[in-house]
Amino acid sequence: MSISIPAGSPRVISAALADGLGAVTVEDRDRTRSFLLLHGGGGPATMTGFAELLAQRTRSRVLTPTHPGFAGTPRVPGVDSTRALAAAYVDVLDDLGLSDVTVLGNSFGGWLAAEIALLGSPRVSGAVIVDGIGVEVEGHPVTSVAGLTPADLRDLSFHDPRAAPAPPAASGTGPSPDIRALVSYTGPTMSDPTLLDRLTALGHFPVHVIWGESDGIVSPEYGKAYAAAIPTSTFTLLPRSGHLPQVETPEELLGALLDLG
Repeated sequence: MSISIPAGSPRVISAALADGLGAVTVEDRDRTRSFLLLHGGGGPATMTGFAELLAQRTRSRVLTPTHPGFAGTPRVPGVDSTRALAAAYVDVLDDLGLSDVTVLGNSFGGWLAAEIALLGSPRVSGAVIVDGIGVEVEGHPVTSVAGLTPADLRDLSFHDPRAAPAPPAASGTGPSPDIRALVSYTGPTMSDPTLLDRLTALGHFPVHVIWGESDGIVSPEYGKAYAAAIPTSTFTLLPRSGHLPQVETPEELLGALLDLG
């Protein structure tokens, strides 16, 4: 189902999941080559600007879904874990009839991109993990975001916190709805102790792991361990970037993405 929006803006579509379980809201910048961009705990707004840049520079079809439960969207029954959400996105690609899709995810979206790659869908031809979470690396834990103030989160997420966009106005007390949605998928540790070993099954599947040098949520050493677990992955470290390169240094992220075709 399509919704009419102004010319020049991305189409908003509703992609159905298998077995009539529900649908996922997706912004579709419809061009040729296809990218599926998966946001992290910061919500869909953290992908919007980069999606526009990627679509304009590469003339690609760029899809930016909103994970169910984020940004006020309804949850989907039975989609209550990272692996279940990854399977739901494979359903989305099936529903849209796409092929040769590169899946790029940041933070929690990077974990999703890894799980989608592991599902082996013939519709997916590559994955890009940008400052992903999900694995457990001894000596390099994921920083817990629970209880952090917006200022604390900004300082950990950006190389230059002054460049961070203004956070949305706080409403009520306790964790934001997006953080609650995030933890409902990831669990309180925001990791899966089996993921690092499971990544070895990707074999020769093309995976590019890209990391911000100043990431205070998941360190570059964590990122290197992520890449090392994938037999043929490539690792790129972005200078002057934190946890959200698509927001802080989008041109550098685009360059790293295009360097490997």
